Amino acid sequence: MDLGLKDRVYLLTGATRGLGFAAARELAADGARVVVSSRSKESLDAAVAELGGSERAHGVVADNGDPTTAARLVEAATERFGRLDGVLISVGGPAAGPVARTEDDAWRAAFETVYLGALRIARAAAGELGNGGVIGFVLSGSVREPIPGLGISNGLRPGLAMAAKSLADELGPRGIRVVGLLPARIDTDRVRELDALGGDPAAARARASAAIPLGRYGTAEEFGKVAAFLLSPAASYLTGVMIPVDGGALRGL
Repeated sequence: MDLGLKDRVYLLTGATRGLGFAAARELAADGARVVVSSRSKESLDAAVAELGGSERAHGVVADNGDPTTAARLVEAATERFGRLDGVLISVGGPAAGPVARTEDDAWRAAFETVYLGALRIARAAAGELGNGGVIGFVLSGSVREPIPGLGISNGLRPGLAMAAKSLADELGPRGIRVVGLLPARIDTDRVRELDALGGDPAAARARASAAIPLGRYGTAEEFGKVAAFLLSPAASYLTGVMIPVDGGALRGL
């Protein structure tokens, strides 16, 4: 199936590794041009090279928590490639820890990057996108079920998902879609770090795999393919939806 991605332009934040990079790679492989952001110039240079060089990709050093980032990223996309067709906002993983022992400063810092930073980028993109544009959020299965030991994520991501659904209502009349992805145990550095918190990562992985109907962790490539489809014109009648990419781990409808 042709996803209709050729020469479309997408902005992806936090996209030099993990899920964001996997999505950028699938988009670029299908003919799109991508603008990727990260806080590290070195990682950006490596990502741009792997994504096909300067003809297909452009890197921007940026921190989602900086209030100036949203406008800079949108401007970079339109200046470099002359248009913007969609964004994929990876909001990152806040620090682990239970709600009862997480201090105010940790909540405030996460709110600035995970919540406000994501909304700023979505608002800036909405001002540039036209009919057929799309805004995607990479969230987490914690939108629907709390994950033990991830109090901040459990607290902030459901609210961001509801803000995304509200945005879908607001932007729908302009032909702009808003979607969310809910990854669970995808084999990334972040998940491996979480598995190691208890001191026995192999045992943690075995327990988590046993609770997944498909019996294994997902790959970043599998996630990237779902993201590329949702961002593409092939998904033109999907908006306001939160799509689990979790091997069946979420039990609710």
